[in-house]
Amino acid sequence: MKVLIVKSDVEGGKEGYKVFADEKKNGAKVFGLATGSTPVTTYKEIVASDLDFSNDTSVNLDEYVGMSGDNEQSYRYFMQSHLFDFKPFKESFLPNGLAENPDEEVKRYDKVIDEHPIDLQILGIGRNGHIGFNEPGTSRDVTTHKVPLTQSTIDANARFFEREEDVPKFAYSMGLASIMKSKHIILEAFGAEKADAVKGMIEGPDTVDLPASILQNHPNVTVIIDEAAASKLEGKY
Repeated sequence: MKVLIVKSDVEGGKEGYKVFADEKKNGAKVFGLATGSTPVTTYKEIVASDLDFSNDTSVNLDEYVGMSGDNEQSYRYFMQSHLFDFKPFKESFLPNGLAENPDEEVKRYDKVIDEHPIDLQILGIGRNGHIGFNEPGTSRDVTTHKVPLTQSTIDANARFFEREEDVPKFAYSMGLASIMKSKHIILEAFGAEKADAVKGMIEGPDTVDLPASILQNHPNVTVIIDEAAASKLEGKY
């Protein structure tokens, strides 16, 4: 792993942008994208740049089950408002939250990933070490799957919805095996609440109890973390 320690998420976004720009320069055509607050500063830097993705493909990590892409809480809506409206791709793939047959949707998305091998995948990390919706205990061999959301995730999302029954209970997510197929992975983490997960990912054992620790087995990972997220690391980076 290449570990970059920065002063803030804003500086982290600048470093994340550099990785995207370098990969573009080196011929990358397929970009795996993530949602959530972590990659926002990187997306802002990309939007402000002259990078052109009009001949490229994006493949997103995940999407809520039962939610249409025009719902403001959907991950497609997030991607439109933070990136796609400003930097359109030739084609952008996300799981279909309204798919009638979950088994068929999972197979469809596995085929998307197989037909569009990801050159660069951006990730965040959860406090418990999850990446995508791959929670502790998730099999290392799983590809795209329908995942029951943890109660903590459901509770955290409840503030975004008027009615409790509208809060998603499931999501489609790339599996750990899907993520590990990516040629280059960039993982960003900012804030002291991520420090334990970051330490486990980089310096802890490779264990299913901390899904991100699987990245220790990948040949090309760039980790961008601020000083708070790096605060429990013991090595020199």
